[in-house]
Amino acid sequence: MKTNVRYRCTVDFPELNTVKDIILYGAGKGGDKKQYMFTNLKGEVETKTFRQVYHDFTGLGQLLYKRGLREKKVAILSENSYYWIAAFYAVSTGRMTAVPLDAKLSDAELTEIMVRSGCDGIIYSDDFKSSIELMKKTDGIQLTEYLRLDDFDNLVAEGHKDLESGAKFYLSDKVNPDDLGFIVYTSGTTGKSKGVMLTHRNVASDGTEICRAMSGSHAIAFLPFNHTLSWASALLASPLFAEWGYLCKSVRDLPKDLVSYSPQNFTAVPLAVETIYKKIWHTAKKQGKEQKLQTGIKLSRALMKYGIDIRRKLFKEVIDNLGGDLELVICGGAYLDEMYERGLYDLGLQVIVGYGVTECSPIITCNRLDNFKFGSVGKPLPCNEVIIHDPDENGVGEIYVRGSNVMRGYFDDPEATAEAFDNGWYRTGDFGYFDDEGFLYYKGRKKNLIVLSNGKNVSPEELEDQFSTVDYVKEVMVYADADTIVGEFYLDSNEPDAEEKLRAYVLECNRKKPVFKRISKIVLRDTEFPKTTTLKIKRGK
Repeated sequence: MKTNVRYRCTVDFPELNTVKDIILYGAGKGGDKKQYMFTNLKGEVETKTFRQVYHDFTGLGQLLYKRGLREKKVAILSENSYYWIAAFYAVSTGRMTAVPLDAKLSDAELTEIMVRSGCDGIIYSDDFKSSIELMKKTDGIQLTEYLRLDDFDNLVAEGHKDLESGAKFYLSDKVNPDDLGFIVYTSGTTGKSKGVMLTHRNVASDGTEICRAMSGSHAIAFLPFNHTLSWASALLASPLFAEWGYLCKSVRDLPKDLVSYSPQNFTAVPLAVETIYKKIWHTAKKQGKEQKLQTGIKLSRALMKYGIDIRRKLFKEVIDNLGGDLELVICGGAYLDEMYERGLYDLGLQVIVGYGVTECSPIITCNRLDNFKFGSVGKPLPCNEVIIHDPDENGVGEIYVRGSNVMRGYFDDPEATAEAFDNGWYRTGDFGYFDDEGFLYYKGRKKNLIVLSNGKNVSPEELEDQFSTVDYVKEVMVYADADTIVGEFYLDSNEPDAEEKLRAYVLECNRKKPVFKRISKIVLRDTEFPKTTTLKIKRGK
């Protein structure tokens, strides 16, 4: 399928083999153009140019060297902020390893990761004073340097003073593509987190290839910066495209910030895409314009068959409510029902769905602006190869990956590393299949697979997907109890007769499925499911 877009990726990036290369490339290219807009420590909206960002991260990077952190591991602990990015840039442009921490973890969990990782320094915001106090009195902690982001300007000034005194510039230290640049602790839905070791080549190859596949213009960033999906969009796309971005203080501010800063694109998890779609239709219904919107979509679809695209004119009011310039949403991290892709496409908004895992830096496949299929997760990026291992009669098997974006292994865990690879191929633990045009379709997690006593395999995600677009179903998880397939639901308490509607809908869905795939038992919850910090439902006991 093809779509008309005003912004296309026309940048032919030079060979950039390290994250340091990317950051310095952007600094030189951007110059006095604005790079980031954000709320500063005084609570004011501030703008930094590429040149000013360069001044900040080089001052901080120099200070890290002065404090003896060369060849050391440095953790970053803060909510999303400009200062987080400056710290990331400072560590990444020197011979150091960045360990980004999940700000949603408890003090005990953060401290446990610090013990396991053996970090030597930590850059933190005052929001995490209690975590820092616990770390300081915990046996096994190797931290020698504690740097407060709330002292940011002073830290930067101290680094530049060191340079003015004749110290060797830390940037003159060579960073090699195969140097360990990052250790990222995963937040899986089951089990203990593992430290994914990513080299500079891993992250740089993946970041440049995903940016070649996308358009680049002004953006809004709100995904947590400790997750690798946000790196390609917020941390690497800005220097690669030399474009600016607004850093949302909170995801709760997203609707307001969309109108205020008019982004051309943003990267999101499915929940954000679903929320935008539902808000559009809720607003239309509230204003009595639902029928008008439906009629407009029918007209637009008819014209599109003849190559006439008037979506952005026809639905200008909808787009204006999202800032007026929004064209592209890059979506990943979990399954997105194609209803939302098609629904937003009808209104002139392109949702580019991709697939990846942290161990692959993270993006493996994605749809393109001019080559996409609804329901698929796109085609492989050029930096990696993808095969389906041991496919069944329908072509479904485990997704295997190898390439320059695949991790070195798990930190201090050779057994888990060995288990993750099969003759050089990374075993994702996900099931999928390719169609005859090379588009990948995601089917679910291998470890979640329900194996019945009759030998039949059932993907719980496949059954859960059919309820994701039902208004009164807020959350659902499917699992097995012996040979019984159970559907556990958290319903909207404001919906009249929600339980009766659900039971009728389950019966309707069951009639269309083979017996072994039918939900035989319904369990209702009074509260939300427990979730990971990335808002995925935790599975298992």
